[in-house]
Amino acid sequence: MEYGMKRIDWIWRFVTVLLGGLAMSLGAAERPNFIIILADDLGWADLPCYGNTFHETPAIDRLAAEGMRFTQFYSGAVCSPTRANLQSGRHEARYGITQHIPGHQRPYARLIDPKVPLQLPLEVETIAERLGAAGYATGYFGKWHLGKEGHGPAEQGWQTALELQKHDVPPEVSGSATARRTAEFLTEKAVDFIEAHRETPFVLQVSHYAVHIPLSTTPERLAKFASKEKVPGFPCLPEYAGLLEELDASVGGIVAAVDRLGLGERTMIVFVSDNGGLVTDQGGRAYTSNAPLRSEKGTLYEGGIRVPAIFRFPGTIPAGSECAVPAGTIDLAATLLELAGLSAPAAAERLDGLSLAPLLRDPAAAWTRETLFWHLPHYHHSTPASAVRKGDWKLIEFFEEGTLELYDLSADIGESKNLAAAHPDKTTELRAILGAWRSEVGARLPVPNPDHDPARAMELGGGKGKKRASE
Repeated sequence: MEYGMKRIDWIWRFVTVLLGGLAMSLGAAERPNFIIILADDLGWADLPCYGNTFHETPAIDRLAAEGMRFTQFYSGAVCSPTRANLQSGRHEARYGITQHIPGHQRPYARLIDPKVPLQLPLEVETIAERLGAAGYATGYFGKWHLGKEGHGPAEQGWQTALELQKHDVPPEVSGSATARRTAEFLTEKAVDFIEAHRETPFVLQVSHYAVHIPLSTTPERLAKFASKEKVPGFPCLPEYAGLLEELDASVGGIVAAVDRLGLGERTMIVFVSDNGGLVTDQGGRAYTSNAPLRSEKGTLYEGGIRVPAIFRFPGTIPAGSECAVPAGTIDLAATLLELAGLSAPAAAERLDGLSLAPLLRDPAAAWTRETLFWHLPHYHHSTPASAVRKGDWKLIEFFEEGTLELYDLSADIGESKNLAAAHPDKTTELRAILGAWRSEVGARLPVPNPDHDPARAMELGGGKGKKRASE
């Protein structure tokens, strides 16, 4: 039962307790700390170290110079799915969280997409619960988006938790006389947590709302970027650049606290985004560019699911290194468990992600994964679809008409040439793999809509008539 005792494999519980006791006996110096900094809607090409030189992110760029930058790192297609696989280490399709919570409906579309559960089930063992059972202090600050009313981070193993959204913190939350900027406020909370737990192992997640729309930034930053020379190929929005600079300042403040306290070589810092960048909103306003990747968040093209990811762990991760191996947020849980000296769970709690530890030590390490999967059976910035990547081949299956698109990402990062007809054997192979995977995880599928009206197909539920959603 969700509100009763969690149903956990007793062997995993027994092993966790034993390993937790062993880890505590080794002393805090033997056990690494973990900090996950999650950006919201930050595109793969948004950072200067990934290509966009209009933006200014010296702290994040320095993190990359001191650690490892992944060039083929993947998330879910939108917010809640990524957060679900990051917390659990299991694919979000297992829980039906394949759209942002609570999702949206298009009552006149060709298909009826499955409703999204309103929360991550409490039975799911999160990284906080697994590490907490081994003696880690756990802290979560920022956007959760995995459920409310008894389904927040505090109910999922995060011992110190504060949920925040939007770009301003109201006085009743911040305790200040006026509103505070969220990125700055989250930084203060994160630094306080680090200082309070400097003598014990900890895991900290800071989940920013930046750079989600509606955009806002400080007057000083707005003026700075409004007067800056534009860079060809990018929208170069002053509000976007200013908000991203606020995010960067937060990263810099957290890293500075770690180093000031002498925790650098004991602490792995991960910076990653929850999905690809939002290129345009429902009104057609351009926000960013994911080029050379195709499309944007809410799609299964590379622009929707490939994200920036940077890891720093001095003494373990080689400085200035780059990794081109396909990996993703689903791998973070297994990575943290291995680096903490804990065994991955077995049986029903088996993780879908793989530990990145070998790659973090050596990006040329012999580390292989057969396949990566995505499932977005919803209307968002595209139509319902699933996708699989095996090697450099990627197949997208669209459900409205059964359309298949096959791409060779090694030669076509922009997914401009559909090779499905030219490589029927590969297309058939990947479609079979994708279908078998959907059955294995119990992926929920859309069904034909008896109320389909082509003229109103893009309307959202409630008759609002909007053609797109920002979430």
